[in-house]
Amino acid sequence: MTDPTLDLDAQLFQATLRIRLVELRIIQLYPSDRIQSPVHLSIGQEAVAAGACAALRPEDLVFGSYRSHAFYLAKGGDLRQMMAELYGKATGCCGGKAGSMHLAAPEVGFMGSSAIVASTIPHAVGAALAAKRRGTGQIVVAVFGDGATEEGVYHESLNFAALHRLPVLFLCENNGLAVHSKIGARQAYDLVDHADAYGIPSRLCTRGNDPRVVHDAVAAAADRVRADSRPVLLVCDTYRQLEHVGIGDDHHVGYRSSAEGERWRRTDPLLLDAASVARFTPDILREIDDAVAFAEQSPWPDADSLLADVA
Repeated sequence: MTDPTLDLDAQLFQATLRIRLVELRIIQLYPSDRIQSPVHLSIGQEAVAAGACAALRPEDLVFGSYRSHAFYLAKGGDLRQMMAELYGKATGCCGGKAGSMHLAAPEVGFMGSSAIVASTIPHAVGAALAAKRRGTGQIVVAVFGDGATEEGVYHESLNFAALHRLPVLFLCENNGLAVHSKIGARQAYDLVDHADAYGIPSRLCTRGNDPRVVHDAVAAAADRVRADSRPVLLVCDTYRQLEHVGIGDDHHVGYRSSAEGERWRRTDPLLLDAASVARFTPDILREIDDAVAFAEQSPWPDADSLLADVA
């Protein structure tokens, strides 16, 4: 977990580095087949989750996408339970049944994620409706990629949230890709400006790999949602360093260039600030070692639990 005694910039760096080191360990473990599910890694995109969750209140809710490790960890999900979930063990956050793409930690406000593109966006809108009717003061964050904005349910959700003035922050992680398809080949609309059609204010954060910049953008958007009780769209430009699903580098495939990745790496705080990496890495690695040991020593689910929690 992030050390609360640190100043904000140090906390954000630590949280961002923690996500990356967890995923680098997943890369090491994956070829052994001990991890029992496909993995969609957030390497290169960690700052969006770290900055966003640090700008929220503990009681605020987050609904994620299938690329969910970063937001699960940043919102406070238990690393031991996450690793056990990837292993398919009974002690996992979802009993070993969810795997990488369906992590959830409702006890800290990470309400779930889904392999179906855009499917958690209406869930976030429904939670925002409940929060408004109950007068809880919460805001709800719907996290999704640029490809999800092409789904009908996304536009239906924006319309409903605007019509009922719901406290929901639509947070788009724009890595410019839907698997291998670039955004220019998929979208005739502007990713930021289209929300104007629903009367939803929107903003673009171009430095989505800087956790402090993301934090400040999300804090401002969250303040606006709370003050006006109306939705806001925030688009954070970011870059997925690895392949869409899996642990490999796919820049050789041809749909994007190595030079593009190198441009993002030249502004990656985790590659630029070696002193802070050295400062925080030992404690994070000890935590990761403990989580891996916990997962490996945990029991498998038994037959009696096969149908538990299955709708």
